[in-house]
Amino acid sequence: MNVDLKKKIIPAILGFMYAVCLVFGHSLEKEGSIAYRDGRLWLTILILGILLSAVLTVIMNQLQKRLLPKGLEHETGQQIRQVPAGRMTFLYAGIIFLCYLVVFLGVYPGFFVYDAQDELMQVITRSFSTHHPLFHVLLMGGTVQLIHKLTGSYNAGIACYTLLQMAVLSLIFGYGIRKLKEEGMGRRGGILLLAYFGGFPTIVMFSLCSAKDGLFTGMVLLMVLMLCAFFRDPAGFFQKKGHCACLFLSSCLMMLLRNNGFYAFFVFVVLLTLLFLKAEWKPCRKKMLLVCAGAMLAFLVVNKGFAFVLHADDSENQEILTVPIQQLARVYSMEGDTLTEQQKETLFEILPEEALKRYNPKVSDPVKVDFDNEAYEADKGKYRRLWSDLFREHPFGYLNAWFMTSYGFWYPGAVIDVYKGNTVFTFTYEGSSYFGYEVEEPGERKSMIPVVDRAYRFLSLDERAQEIPLLSLVLSPGAMFFLWTFVLCFFWYTGQDRKLWPFLFPGLLFLTVLLGPTYLVRYVVFLWVLLPVLLWELCRKSERKAAEK
Repeated sequence: MNVDLKKKIIPAILGFMYAVCLVFGHSLEKEGSIAYRDGRLWLTILILGILLSAVLTVIMNQLQKRLLPKGLEHETGQQIRQVPAGRMTFLYAGIIFLCYLVVFLGVYPGFFVYDAQDELMQVITRSFSTHHPLFHVLLMGGTVQLIHKLTGSYNAGIACYTLLQMAVLSLIFGYGIRKLKEEGMGRRGGILLLAYFGGFPTIVMFSLCSAKDGLFTGMVLLMVLMLCAFFRDPAGFFQKKGHCACLFLSSCLMMLLRNNGFYAFFVFVVLLTLLFLKAEWKPCRKKMLLVCAGAMLAFLVVNKGFAFVLHADDSENQEILTVPIQQLARVYSMEGDTLTEQQKETLFEILPEEALKRYNPKVSDPVKVDFDNEAYEADKGKYRRLWSDLFREHPFGYLNAWFMTSYGFWYPGAVIDVYKGNTVFTFTYEGSSYFGYEVEEPGERKSMIPVVDRAYRFLSLDERAQEIPLLSLVLSPGAMFFLWTFVLCFFWYTGQDRKLWPFLFPGLLFLTVLLGPTYLVRYVVFLWVLLPVLLWELCRKSERKAAEK
């Protein structure tokens, strides 16, 4: 593409995408739907898109002038600072762990939430299913149950697992800081990262949370660090001790911790294969594709092995059908009088009327929990035809159903309150569902530093935390989405393709969560954890050819 044309198109694409996100998101937040036939809505998008495109063009031009000539690294990509590897990693990890320890004492025994009880009960009853990743079920549930058998205390088991996860993530974050310092990050940058990884609330919450999201995000961070190293110096990547093993293990563990990780990684490898068709990648493409293919194969073998050995029930379909289920439920709830008796009869075969009446626009769990897997498996074609027939009759209803469960990921003004009114073990969600916060049974919160406990309860459950201007932005998934897309488009704008490629995988992960049951922070914690790597790549000196453009 012509360079001048590209520099006009990229800000325009980004500007109009932001305009759509802002206008659609505002409508969904205030009205619960989008009036697609309203001409004023599209006129607003047009005007806002033009303004944002012009502003983004100026910002990108100025940013290019400021960053590309200076930079913080040699053009060859060689390291400019040698840091004692093991010693510094453990030092950084130790500081981060001590920061987490203060919060741990405040919220003792940790945040045992988000299906924690369900996973533990699978281990206790020896009745397993593939609803949750079996690797995490065994790791978390097995640790808690083992310590309980030794001590007679479930709180002790939860605490031990929390401490174990804190230690693992502290090491990963410490390693990440050391890697960036090896590439030239200065002392102040290192101190800022220690404070960020050790103290930023969203990261701390999930570092002390029993859900799989914390460890999953740690594996994604290791993957992206390795991918950055590879695209910066493909030939040297395979000569550095441990890089291949780190990429292989982190990729495999990432997929074992979340199923959507496998789908995103599969597409990433396909796109990587297409990139490697270019002759310039010939010396290293075989090794890289072998590492990636090996990770996928290892995941499939281990995952299927767990399911076979544990006789796990794998009959559920509702997780992968979350969006279609929610679309059918919305049509029935909002426009049920337009359905024929035959359509209703077919719908009730897989979704009982009682479940459909529980339709919540922002989360699919109340409906999908009663999805009849046996009926669906008996005649999939019949129910797919029902879905497609209703799609032709209610396309806007289908779009609104999908957007209502995903707009919080891409609209900075969204208040995360998807569980509002739901009563759980120790409280009822009110105006905020930012974080689960509680300790599910059989655990029990016993805070040793009440002021810390109150602070994290406020951030998790009080809607005021999502209304304070600056705080609401740094805590917002939508704001993170805007920042990420701006930086990635800037790489494209300036021809820095090798900086763009390592972040393709997190981008694909983000696309998978748009097809999930709701918009919760837990699904996109990687946006915060990977942010320092993304911003470092933005500041790091680009290739000469990019600067010349």
